[in-house]
Amino acid sequence: MSEDEVIKETKGYDPEEDEELSEEERLKRQKASHVARRERAKTAIKKGLVILNTGKGKGKTTAALGLLFRAWGQGLRVCILQFIKARTANWGEEKAARKVGIEIYPLGDGFTWLSKDIEHDKELARQGWELCKQKILSGEYDLIVLDELTYTLKYGWLEWREIQEVLDNRPEGMHIVITGRYPIPELVEYADTVSEITDIKHHYDAGVKAQKGIEF
Repeated sequence: MSEDEVIKETKGYDPEEDEELSEEERLKRQKASHVARRERAKTAIKKGLVILNTGKGKGKTTAALGLLFRAWGQGLRVCILQFIKARTANWGEEKAARKVGIEIYPLGDGFTWLSKDIEHDKELARQGWELCKQKILSGEYDLIVLDELTYTLKYGWLEWREIQEVLDNRPEGMHIVITGRYPIPELVEYADTVSEITDIKHHYDAGVKAQKGIEF
């Protein structure tokens, strides 16, 4: 097989997952895969991305915060808005954001499955979305995280068509990161990158409580 054929065959292919390959063939395919990626990078499209972190596993917001911090380190103008976390929250990410000057806005009233007033939570989501629209359309940011947005769509607090319209009209090159479980199919289809975090094991199931600096 020629190198060109190997490159074509290895597009989206991980030779480490193929147990039938010899070590020599695995190394050959790894090299070809790297070559293919470099070639694609030369003609890659640069665009504002919509990135969705979803799944039942722990780490969706954590991954979004890591991406936010990376973008901030590269000089991008960043902001994070959190739909469920209480406006009175003072969790680790709020403290860190204030220290380094990153804008962070908790918009909710805590975890909805503990809520005693869903209508109040719905109104907070509507108010929060108005702030999100202002931030997205302002032209003042390069990357915005909409943390826990998926729940507002699942519960019917916000309409997808309205959110899509805003995302469609955002400034060219702006990246949007969305997190949360249970994304609606329209959002999954719309996003450029979708990553699912699987819940294999969680310390909470063994009776270990939430840890300072880990969960909050």
